[in-house]
Amino acid sequence: MTDTRLIHTVGVRALEWLWSHREGFRLEPDVDPEVGFLERLKPVGELALICKVLFREGVAGARQADLARRLLDHAWRETLDGGAHLVLAQRIEPISPIPFEVYLPFRELGHSRPEIERAAVLNHRIDSWSAFEMTPTRRLGLSAFQRRFGLSPRPPEADALAGTWLARTPEPWTVEGHIAYDITHAVFHLTDWGERPDGLPPRIAEYLADWLPVWLDDWLDLRRWDLLGELLVVDACLPRPTLDERAWTAFAAAQQADGAMPALRSMPEGDPDQVFDIVYHPTLVAAFASALATSRALSELAQAAAS
Repeated sequence: MTDTRLIHTVGVRALEWLWSHREGFRLEPDVDPEVGFLERLKPVGELALICKVLFREGVAGARQADLARRLLDHAWRETLDGGAHLVLAQRIEPISPIPFEVYLPFRELGHSRPEIERAAVLNHRIDSWSAFEMTPTRRLGLSAFQRRFGLSPRPPEADALAGTWLARTPEPWTVEGHIAYDITHAVFHLTDWGERPDGLPPRIAEYLADWLPVWLDDWLDLRRWDLLGELLVVDACLPRPTLDERAWTAFAAAQQADGAMPALRSMPEGDPDQVFDIVYHPTLVAAFASALATSRALSELAQAAAS
């Protein structure tokens, strides 16, 4: 099993980088809607989700927990203007699920914007929301978010799962970049981002346990750090995580001294804003993987001590 300190240090460094680069999450509310104002919201929602995982798992030190809280509050108050930018986004695209998806983790952590909640309830009642075209994995995620909000998922999560690549457990050697991300995100949604490992149906858990070591080796050899990090999260979501030593050692070695995690091979160079856009996601993933893997490693140590 990988050294717990190494795993934990990856998360500490990642959070330090995210805090020092928090202004990179800023929005441009005056941008032409066709350019993608709603797409710029997604990183903010991902940041909130990772902070929620850190608080939930309870493995962060005092400094790490403080940074996570400050990041969350900054994102809500400054980046989202207390949720006002989510309201604006909902007005730009009334049936888009993005404002709701970004809002939910903030709501779960104590923030509130009634206009977004009313829009979610209204959209849940109309057929356009369930007909809104998206990938099967994304549909599964929206159904899971509806459940967490307190709404009856449309469609039910079991129905949404059936259409995903992972539910069909096809030939594992066909996994490439896009499919691999569908796999990881299906696992995130089924387990509520690692909170419910038992949310994985047994046959899917067995399929993942059989083939995850192969996929870890593949993406490690390609130095695809962003995807490798997501697969390390999947490992931590399994009933019996491996905490793969080779993968974790290489992943930690790829992380920069300031905490940034490159997406592919080595760190990009150039305009700071463009570099941020490339590396913020793998750095968030590093914090996510570290929190879950540290929690699982400590649980295993506690069980071993008790036996």
